[in-house]
Amino acid sequence: MIIALEEARHELISYREKIVELGNALRIEAEKTELEELEKLTLADNFWGDQENSGKVLQSIKRKKDKIEAYEALCVKLEDAITLAEMAIEENDEGFVDEVQSELAGIVDEEEKRRIEALLSGEYDRNNAILSFHPGAGGTEAQDWALMLYRLYTRWGEKHGYTVKLIDWLDGEEAGLKCATITIEGENAYGYLKSENGVHRLVRVSPYDSSGRRHTSFASVEVMPEFEDDGNIELKDEDLEITAHRSSGAGGQHVNKTDSAIRIVHKPTGIVVGCQTERSQLQNKETALRMLRSKLMEIKAREKLDKIEDIKGVKTNIEWGAQIRSYVFMPYTLAKDTRTGYEDGNITAVMDGEIDGFINAYLKMNANNNK
Repeated sequence: MIIALEEARHELISYREKIVELGNALRIEAEKTELEELEKLTLADNFWGDQENSGKVLQSIKRKKDKIEAYEALCVKLEDAITLAEMAIEENDEGFVDEVQSELAGIVDEEEKRRIEALLSGEYDRNNAILSFHPGAGGTEAQDWALMLYRLYTRWGEKHGYTVKLIDWLDGEEAGLKCATITIEGENAYGYLKSENGVHRLVRVSPYDSSGRRHTSFASVEVMPEFEDDGNIELKDEDLEITAHRSSGAGGQHVNKTDSAIRIVHKPTGIVVGCQTERSQLQNKETALRMLRSKLMEIKAREKLDKIEDIKGVKTNIEWGAQIRSYVFMPYTLAKDTRTGYEDGNITAVMDGEIDGFINAYLKMNANNNK
């Protein structure tokens, strides 16, 4: 058992260099300098006069503090674990083996989590994410699959402490959904979820087929960053087709069954957005306009392109050959990403939102490709 302590101590010590490398990747020293400069701004006499600007500064201060504190806590945890291991070895106390190994496992997991965070260096990675779900051809089967994906990402968001909000929903004909939109709000939501943009394929024995045959269904997940309105996107009344309609879908506390739902078509680009979950028609309109601005700002970010096809990259059909990931329920269980090759045989866990392995594999692949 003392050998196990020696091995754990050796591995813990090897992590000192990894933690230093992690600090460099996270720009911890630069973050500390930037934090000092931001905190100086809060001391200015006119700082609190501009609520919008002061709010942004305070949010930035919190983000940097959280990042620095998490890294420093990991450093302290590592040194404490090394000390514990050395003390146990010196006293020849085998009773600490489980505790030392548990500390080591926690450090390994935390270091991996922070290293993945360091890969989120895209311009909009910190932003909230807007997810839209659309079934492919196939009627009830595809609509039910779109609903399953909606549940998957809702659960993923909740498990990671993000705020998940239903924005728009249109019921399927017999089951599932025809379309739905949610926002996942929190630090780096878009950075993590950008990997999920694309067509998802399902293979299963259909619960809607009395013959018990195997079916293949497709649905798409569109992932976009939510932008803050910087005032540079002008929405002209003559470019907007705004219609009110009766809310439908998830029901309960999610949707008010009144004629307050709003759908907006942006005529120059063909973009369609909707909202039905706010308390009033005015609030639904404001939320829909915010989503529209986010989509238009992405056009601006992509060299001011003016077509909806350009916003989403190469437009693909929601069908075979276009999928980014396959989920097989029958004759075996496996979820496999066609881009990274990452796979997970625990399909139940995957459908319950356990998709970090897929996300991390994508981020690592992108980081390697950009070197």
